[in-house]
Amino acid sequence: MEKADTLIKARWIVPVAPHTRHLDHHALVIRQGRIVTILPAAEAEAHFEADEVIDRPGHVLLPGLVNAHTHAAMTLLRGLADDLPLMTWLEHHIWPAERRWVGAEFVAHGSELAVAEMLLGGITTFADMYFFPDVVARIAAHAGMRAAIGMILVQFPSAWASGPAEYLHKGLALRDEYRDHPLITTTFAPHAPYTVADEDFVRIRRLADELEVPVHMHVHETADEVARGMAEHGCRPLARLGRLGLVSPMLMAVHATWLETEEIAALAAAGSSVVHCPESNLKLASGFCPLDRLLRAGVNVALGTDGAASNNDLDLFGEMRTAALLGKGLAGAADAANATAILAMATLNGARALGLADEVGSLEPGKWADMCCVDLRRPATSPVYDPVAQLVYAASRDQVSDVWVAGRRLVSDHRLTRLDEDAIIARAADWRDRIAEADSRE
Repeated sequence: MEKADTLIKARWIVPVAPHTRHLDHHALVIRQGRIVTILPAAEAEAHFEADEVIDRPGHVLLPGLVNAHTHAAMTLLRGLADDLPLMTWLEHHIWPAERRWVGAEFVAHGSELAVAEMLLGGITTFADMYFFPDVVARIAAHAGMRAAIGMILVQFPSAWASGPAEYLHKGLALRDEYRDHPLITTTFAPHAPYTVADEDFVRIRRLADELEVPVHMHVHETADEVARGMAEHGCRPLARLGRLGLVSPMLMAVHATWLETEEIAALAAAGSSVVHCPESNLKLASGFCPLDRLLRAGVNVALGTDGAASNNDLDLFGEMRTAALLGKGLAGAADAANATAILAMATLNGARALGLADEVGSLEPGKWADMCCVDLRRPATSPVYDPVAQLVYAASRDQVSDVWVAGRRLVSDHRLTRLDEDAIIARAADWRDRIAEADSRE
């Protein structure tokens, strides 16, 4: 018998790739953090002697979810300024709060809270864009979570950097520090076309091409952004990015709610990715991402939550359901945005956008064992005819029982194994008291 570290038996296994169908009564075998094979459960037990055998008789085992866009530390601003338009929300509430409060400690505690929330909800990888990315990287690595950390760049100064040159210098130093880390990768993260100058975009494009690093950026989030681009640059923002060489396989265009037909074709031709954040788009009334048209054009579409200040949670199960229903409604077709496509958006497509598809995003031999297990033995998810449809249309993140990253079990029976949940929540409450008290005095 072959030796293995862990053998997980599940009622259903959904690999996502190389095929999309589910497997009944199979087992997945892990050795040294990677997937060895997936076999019928009886065969696996006959061929492998594992140090740990986990039986999940009413569960579905699937790849860990990939949150392709968030601002993790903004969990500490959750609910601070709700029900406002995007630019009012940003300019009059969020940016002033950030100027006052954001520092290394704020980012550490906010990121810890985000990591805890995401892991408990089955998310094993997240792409972040925020200040103090070195702190976010440290928190994710300590928790054992996979993260693509954004090397943030904006025109204005912050507590993290004085201007574009320092943002870029610090970002590249962070990339060098984590170059060989098994869990932490980096992306360039220019905030948006309206907060970054042409010369900085050109430098980022050259570096992204040279280093083969994704460029993670808000693009065409609102009609106002598009109109502002026309007024200031004489063209729509995506056309400006194309002129600067940024519409490429490296581009992760976040939100993309205002796209014309030729822009969708340009994204498809370039091999760019779109990160769809349906609930944030709806809450801020930013617009509607043309999901069905993007998928039909062959664009790689990933799924993100955005930050908890504009969502207000980091729940990819909720995003999957919202994306599916909204996609069908906008397309006027019940077969649009089907469950299989939506689950791929939340897993393998996100890994592709981040350049990680060879390592995570599906349950295939040789890939890292980044996975989550969902208990479908609940009234709301019974009976089960199709486990994939049940995950997208009926299941909730509260049904996630177990989570593994690189074969390490970070959630066991709904509890975090490496993080102190009570301490994290207490620190968040302390920040709420400090921020609310200061706001009440103003």
